[in-house]
Amino acid sequence: MNITLILGHPDAGGRHFCHALGAAYVQGAKDAGHAVRTIDVAALEFDLLRNADEWQQAAPCGSIREAQESIAWARHLVIVFPLWLGDMPARLKGFFEQAFRPGFAIGRAPEGRMWKRLLKGRSARILVTMGMPAFFYRVYYRAHSVRSLKRNILEFCGIAPVQTAYFGAVESPRTRELALAKAQALGRAGR
Repeated sequence: MNITLILGHPDAGGRHFCHALGAAYVQGAKDAGHAVRTIDVAALEFDLLRNADEWQQAAPCGSIREAQESIAWARHLVIVFPLWLGDMPARLKGFFEQAFRPGFAIGRAPEGRMWKRLLKGRSARILVTMGMPAFFYRVYYRAHSVRSLKRNILEFCGIAPVQTAYFGAVESPRTRELALAKAQALGRAGR
């Protein structure tokens, strides 16, 4: 299977747990014979969009076009990010705004109809790390930001099914060990 991993940690330094989690997934996927590409959002050069005209009409910059090629190539997307202030980091959100534009992720439909979903035929897995217990995030906060990413971005563009894996209390060495093993197993399974 062709898999594109989108690493959404805004620090490209490679020393954060999200980097290790992404690497574990990639290793598991490659061990199982899957083809994998990685998009490191922190390493990309792009501006944030400032208005609807830019989103709808401006051509994406080179790094975003290359990312779109990797997304189009994939049958499965894996998105890894830390929960910051209850949501994905702003740089990752800016990436989705740049990459999932009309003409690539969605297309115009006849008057009065919903947008065409141009990324159909792909599935996704969201891997989220957080300091709080994952159960608390899912139950008390109802995983609002991850549900928004799932429904308002991925499924809106036709990506389905979208599955999630939450990794809470990631400061614990034992939790990290279990999370890395799970990410590697998900990679092997291509899920």
